[in-house]
Amino acid sequence: MNVSQPVSSAPAAAPDKTGARARGHAHIEPSRRRTAFLTLGALGVVFGDIGTSPFYAMRETVRATGGSAPSHFAILAAASMIFWSLVLVVTVKYVFLIMRADNDGEGGVLALAALAHRSSGLGRRLKMLIGFGAILGLALFFGDGMLTPAITVLSAVEYVGADVPRLVPLIVPLTVIILVSLFAFQNRGTAKIGRLFGPIMLIWFAVLAVMGFRAIIQTPEILWALSPYYAIAFFIAKPATTFVSLGAVVLAVTGCEALYADMGHFGKQPIRYAWLFIAFPALVLAYFGQAGTIMRDPRKIEYVFYAGAPAWAHFPLLILALIASIIASQAVISGVYSITQQAVQLGQLPRMEIRHTSATDYGQIFVPLINIFLCIGVVLIVLIFRSSDSLAAAYGIAVTGVMVISTMLASIVALRRWKWRPGVVGPVFGLLALVDLAFLGSNSLKIIQGGWLPLLIAAGVFIVMETWRSGRRAHLEKVRSESMPLDLFLERADKTPVRVAGTAVFLSPRADLAPVALMHNLKHNKVLHERVVLAHVVVENTPTVSADRRLEVTKLGKGFFNVFIRHGFFETPDVPRALESARPFGLALDVSNTTFFIGRETLVPSDPPILGKWRTWLYMRLVSTALSPVRFYRLPANRVVEMGTQVTI
Repeated sequence: MNVSQPVSSAPAAAPDKTGARARGHAHIEPSRRRTAFLTLGALGVVFGDIGTSPFYAMRETVRATGGSAPSHFAILAAASMIFWSLVLVVTVKYVFLIMRADNDGEGGVLALAALAHRSSGLGRRLKMLIGFGAILGLALFFGDGMLTPAITVLSAVEYVGADVPRLVPLIVPLTVIILVSLFAFQNRGTAKIGRLFGPIMLIWFAVLAVMGFRAIIQTPEILWALSPYYAIAFFIAKPATTFVSLGAVVLAVTGCEALYADMGHFGKQPIRYAWLFIAFPALVLAYFGQAGTIMRDPRKIEYVFYAGAPAWAHFPLLILALIASIIASQAVISGVYSITQQAVQLGQLPRMEIRHTSATDYGQIFVPLINIFLCIGVVLIVLIFRSSDSLAAAYGIAVTGVMVISTMLASIVALRRWKWRPGVVGPVFGLLALVDLAFLGSNSLKIIQGGWLPLLIAAGVFIVMETWRSGRRAHLEKVRSESMPLDLFLERADKTPVRVAGTAVFLSPRADLAPVALMHNLKHNKVLHERVVLAHVVVENTPTVSADRRLEVTKLGKGFFNVFIRHGFFETPDVPRALESARPFGLALDVSNTTFFIGRETLVPSDPPILGKWRTWLYMRLVSTALSPVRFYRLPANRVVEMGTQVTI
């Protein structure tokens, strides 16, 4: 076997969303100017969701603690619970702890699961649990991806009715128009408009801070809520009410997963700076200002967000709020695209068309099928619930589910990879898990009121993903059982009557078996090319793969080559481009004169079906809708030959 060496023509590392090259193992400390630029970019991409939570979080929390006529004690308790949730969940857990668990600089539930899975000393059951957690986290993220645009845009538009009551009937139609327009423009990419996100969100947080500070000056006693005393005292006095109110408190921390998921685009320090010095102070001022406004006049609770601004500023604030809600929605939609790409690369979902909408900005992708799925789902959610009050009951359970999974995976990383002592891991992550489970338990009480929706979405996504994984495993095992071992095939290669000039490339998932397309070509055409390349695309459990590990070539003799093409789960496979880089390994290949053979399989259910009737039917539908290998692996269409076969599963 040839030892892999750095390939000069290997694809360069993809640039990130800010134009910088993706980080590998070597990290260059950015300059202060660079850090400031990344910090500003993080404001627009990372903090859109959590930054628009003041639309509804304090309103719903005060309603949960004090009802329609809240006492000062209930308002102070609501403000205290939100403040300490921001401190414990966002600042301590995500900003200072979980962001340490980076997978070669990348974050998110999939990257965290891959990192935990690579830990040493894991048993089979624990690895299965990690895999299950990754799939469940992905499914819940899809549910969150539908609810966030719906509640964010709807809550912003609803404030039209505060000043112009006769426009209330237009709130839902206007929300639908904005959301449909947002999805309609996704195929154009967000590279250019994305550069405006940071400055706009900086203005947004500044406005939140000024509005909150103005209200706090009028009601300075609200600052007593900085003490945890009021949250604890309220829990002692009314434990049931406190537990129920946690389902509203969690609305203030939705979006915290973005802090970790977008770490690979901006780095740890810019995100930490953006949170600690801009977003966190602005949100605290905004929430305490809203609490002070309600304390002065409980009747303003319905439109408390706008109540902190002077009358002349309501319309400009409405426009800014709409823009901020669109930015928040865009960030979540882009996140769903990214996590879909990761899931496809890791084999968790069927192959899909993934378009890169920018030649320079890393992560700027568009997934048409997911865009349609999200658009229909978001519009239906708005038409079903019709108000942010109703949606607030559905919002939160998906977020808290992902939070619990992240805590579980991070604890495994801390124990197995960071080598923390069990006496430290237990108390630290036990406390965090207790907080997460309290939020999850409180939100579970809202299942009947609307929490069933994200669970239904997550269940549907989970069934699709698990059916695909199980079906793919059974499918490949069936093909393996009917295939010839590669070493046996090579022993008989000399008996082939005719070897024709040229190079043939066969895509194969297994390196120890002769590809089905190769066997069928030999059976029907009775020829072999003088050079036969067996290409195996391997997706690693890392975001990217360095150039020196991209390609591995093994000379098998008799004109046969085994070629392993490695990619990270953040990368898009390009088989022809990778093969053109094989010259240093003794394989000079001209793609324009190479024939690519792929197998086209027709699935037939067995009797009885391996997965059961309905799951086998679902798997067959998923296979039929999967993107062709020609497009997914970027093969030249005029150089591809498909060999058909029938597989019984």
